[in-house]
Amino acid sequence: MKKLTKNQKAVLAKYDRTKVYSLQEASELVKKISYTKFDASVDLDIRLGIDPRKSNQMVRGVVTLPHGTGKTTRVLVLCTPDKEKEALEAGADYVGLDDYIEKIKNGWLDVDVIIATPNVMAKIGALGKILGPRGLMPNPKSGTVTMDVAKAVKDVKAGKIDFKVDKYGIIHTSIGRVSFTPQQIYENALELLTTVIKLKPSSAKGTYIKSIYMSSTMSPGIKIDPKSITL
Repeated sequence: MKKLTKNQKAVLAKYDRTKVYSLQEASELVKKISYTKFDASVDLDIRLGIDPRKSNQMVRGVVTLPHGTGKTTRVLVLCTPDKEKEALEAGADYVGLDDYIEKIKNGWLDVDVIIATPNVMAKIGALGKILGPRGLMPNPKSGTVTMDVAKAVKDVKAGKIDFKVDKYGIIHTSIGRVSFTPQQIYENALELLTTVIKLKPSSAKGTYIKSIYMSSTMSPGIKIDPKSITL
């Protein structure tokens, strides 16, 4: 059996692994059981009672977290020259087209989000095998394929995130940082959960939210009572 470290023992003494906490309680507790020296990410894992293999039960959406993600999001805008100034003024970190397509083909991926205008998607399609597996492929459903690049950049910088269930029916995403106040963590988590609940497929039967866990980087998961989520 693996021996617990001093930090792990201290963490386990602060919460009950058998208890189910309210969202408010978890938002306070996650700060107390985080022991990393860096500003750890706060994550939510939401298991849904759906079959992600069925197209009519796929749950995917976007949400703008009220307090942002707590991290600097590097944005690349792929567009024609007439849109470059608009993108830069909105705060995009990188703007261009052919030169960045070539860089990506050669292995450059130092970005978190890629936004593109519809008229350049034909060129970007060739990058599907590179960007798709990393979740970087621009998509109209997530608002990353648009002519309004200024709004798209500002939304992403303000804390807009794209989420979807994996093949196991679980949504896993970051909703902030340990340095956030408990109330900020709570409000960000509630915003995400409220959006997920509203996206419940009409074809989904039985219990929709099966389980919710909150954790920080390297911390154990805190089980949250789905009934504590009030819309």
